[in-house]
Amino acid sequence: ISYSLETLFPQDGRGVFVIDSKSGEIRLWNDLDFEHVGLYRLQVDATDQGNPPLSGHCKVVLEVLDVND
Repeated sequence: ISYSLETLFPQDGRGVFVIDSKSGEIRLWNDLDFEHVGLYRLQVDATDQGNPPLSGHCKVVLEVLDVND
């Protein structure tokens, strides 16, 4: 199975998260700033190597908390 990641919201949120295409593990690539963006919506797509290939997707919602307040 191969995984891919798409940032649905915000549109300028690309490059904040990365996904391991083999394991599906999502990692933080850049710093998060609560004052700039408080919520991210990501879509994870999974595709197998069958013939024909089958695919599925799920939505991941990440809420950024301001731990300093």
